[in-house]
Amino acid sequence: MSKKKELAFNTIIIGIGKFGTQVVSFLLLPLYTTVLSTTEYGIYDLILTISIFMTPIVTLLMEESMFRFLIDAKNEKEKGSIISQVIRYIIKRLIIFSIIVIIIGCFVKKRDIYVALLFIISGVAITSINAIVRGLGKIKLFSITNFLNALGAIILNVFFILKLKLGYLSLLYSAIIINMLCVIIITYKLKLYKYVRYRKQNNRIREMKKYSLPLVPNSISWSIINTSDRLIISGFWGAGANGIYSMANKFPTIMDTIYGFFYTAWKESAAKALKDDDSSNFYNVIYDTLKRLLFSIVIGIYACMPFVFNLLVRNEFQEAYIYIPILILAMYYSNMSGFYGGIFSAYKDTKIMGYTTMISAVINFIINIICIHFIGIWAAALSTLIATFTVYFIRKKNIKNVIILTKDALTLKIVKVFSIIFTIFVYYSNSMVWNIVSLVYVLVLSLIINRKSIEMIMNFAKSKFLKS
Repeated sequence: MSKKKELAFNTIIIGIGKFGTQVVSFLLLPLYTTVLSTTEYGIYDLILTISIFMTPIVTLLMEESMFRFLIDAKNEKEKGSIISQVIRYIIKRLIIFSIIVIIIGCFVKKRDIYVALLFIISGVAITSINAIVRGLGKIKLFSITNFLNALGAIILNVFFILKLKLGYLSLLYSAIIINMLCVIIITYKLKLYKYVRYRKQNNRIREMKKYSLPLVPNSISWSIINTSDRLIISGFWGAGANGIYSMANKFPTIMDTIYGFFYTAWKESAAKALKDDDSSNFYNVIYDTLKRLLFSIVIGIYACMPFVFNLLVRNEFQEAYIYIPILILAMYYSNMSGFYGGIFSAYKDTKIMGYTTMISAVINFIINIICIHFIGIWAAALSTLIATFTVYFIRKKNIKNVIILTKDALTLKIVKVFSIIFTIFVYYSNSMVWNIVSLVYVLVLSLIINRKSIEMIMNFAKSKFLKS
């Protein structure tokens, strides 16, 4: 199987494991927005964001290093050494972190602190075990367990919200329970004990830290971009306003979810491609394909949103509609900068990933603080767009130090700019006729600019079907 087909196959397998449950989860938005108030949803989102912010501080992203080093591991003994050392290291840091949180909890006496602690522990556990699964090349197992994770979370969410009436805590409890169940399933299926080494091994922690440490400020800075938005909105305008902003962010998540299928497979493929002579051609083909796909998703969401928003979101959250276009554009730049990051990671050049996001986090925070009092939630949306574009711009300029990526033709650039302006204009027009015109235009354009990718997927699917 060629590298392009392998990447496509892995992306499809990962997508199958996640996409169906993501759709169901999205269709449950009416339930969440009906049962949970904007304040409750805002509190949940704040706990979630803070937990995501704390995770890389706890693990130093050694799970990412473990994944990358497992790809290069030559034999089972080396794999066992890498897994054992990283797991022991993460467990030690989790114990220290838990003690600190428990001590703080004794003084603060807030139940949410302990729930957040369990949420972080379960998140670290599932992330670490998934890194092992991907590092060992068990993509199908990764896909199946992610499907079970998402499906289980949805079922538990509905049960806890409707039956036990636990409010926003339902979303946290369900994540904790299902994460730990999936960890147990994966441990059993992988027979993880085979890789555990109790004897002292050649210490590779220092080497792996050199890879992971620059990723920590990268991850923290992305979290700061999200966390500062939520904290500043909550501080100036209350948890209700944060609930509205969080709902607006739900729709760009569609794009991020689809990109996530690709990115999970891309990091592995980018690392493996370095060993080949035609790696530059491979990177360029994927780069061009990804830009076309993400652009189509951006204008596709713009065109579809006027038809589906009111079906999914109740009146209390209606204000979220006006912020969605800016946040989708911000997600585009975030995803593209992630693609560049995958190449830097393949070359084990992770320093640039840290300082680019640190710069953007500072920009995000400053714009937020200056503008939040005057333009409200718009400040968070605009600062996020400017921050993500900054990361994209700097990484795009620096990527030429490791590889030359081809640029879009002038005609395609003009088409993209016009399409973005046109679909955003129609988005805010409140005209059903123009909304239909926009949707048809987007469908036709997307089919035209992605025809090569569509043909490749169709041929790949045919070959698989004929073989079976």
